[in-house]
Amino acid sequence: MRHSAQPNPPTPPFNAPAARRLRAALGMGPEHVAYGMRASYGMPYVTPDLVVAWERGTVTPSSPELTALAGALWCSPGELIGRPQTLREHRIARAVAPEDVAHAVGMELRAYLRAEESGQWRGNERQSAALAQTLDLALPDFVAVTGREAKLADLLHSAVTTRWQAYVRPVMKLAPLDKGVVEDVLQALHQDYQGHMAATLSWGGGSRSASESGQQFLDGIVENFWTSVENRPG
Repeated sequence: MRHSAQPNPPTPPFNAPAARRLRAALGMGPEHVAYGMRASYGMPYVTPDLVVAWERGTVTPSSPELTALAGALWCSPGELIGRPQTLREHRIARAVAPEDVAHAVGMELRAYLRAEESGQWRGNERQSAALAQTLDLALPDFVAVTGREAKLADLLHSAVTTRWQAYVRPVMKLAPLDKGVVEDVLQALHQDYQGHMAATLSWGGGSRSASESGQQFLDGIVENFWTSVENRPG
């Protein structure tokens, strides 16, 4: 019997509670889902027990199994996975074939698949824009899947600990935002971080909790940046 295990890259984060919730909403039992995957998707090894194991999170479906499970549950694959993190996960969440993405961005399939496997996007500006449109990527996701997040974190770290004004244009190159937005957000983050440090150096000798708070702020600097962009007035 052919086993379902795949030697391919890791499976996207599976949302087990969503699978169970969607099945229950359809009034289906695990046996109905298993039958649908066997009959319609050529997966004779799928049993009700395997469906239950997926829903309990003890086993994770492979990419083909995830696609078939979505079909059996009348939903998109994106409804069965957690927040996508990688380029491959975003593509699967949108139920787009790699061939279609490669064609849309004007790239050979082999080169596109290499980008998925390595996590390194080397497309030019036009190809990057086409990628974002094809996979409907929000800007934070676009920065992450094109491998720019680590560099952005370095720039933001320097911006809040030194002179933020020097990092406006470098940040804009990685995250195409309006200059006024970047200026306002970097200034606010800089003031926030300096507030943590001022508490550390205050007249009582500072405190360990204040210092740790400052470090936590730096550890989450990218998330803090996007949150500030989203919450910026106007």
